[in-house]
Amino acid sequence: MTYSTRSVANGRFSCLGELGKHGACRFTQLRQRLAGVSEKMLTQTLRTLERDGLVLRTVYPEVPIRVEYELTPLGQTLRGPLKALTEWSVRYIEDVLAAREEYDGRATRHY
Repeated sequence: MTYSTRSVANGRFSCLGELGKHGACRFTQLRQRLAGVSEKMLTQTLRTLERDGLVLRTVYPEVPIRVEYELTPLGQTLRGPLKALTEWSVRYIEDVLAAREEYDGRATRHY
């Protein structure tokens, strides 16, 4: 099985991180950058982030309709902590993977 640092710090944090790195982008662009995330999960995540005031969703009245997502000023405040989390993930990914293997080995023996 292949693991990435994104599997350590995933979900909302990955979405916020991508928007922080690249600025405003469309749903399909964001989904391509977050390889492996389902359309349903990305939609739910973006709605939650918008509700939390971290992401702004802008709909442009064009044909076809264009929708872009970007970090709000509140979302921008997470760029530093997200960068630190990413750096931590890169630094400690091997330790996390070893801990997972150890846990999985114990779990299969005891269940």
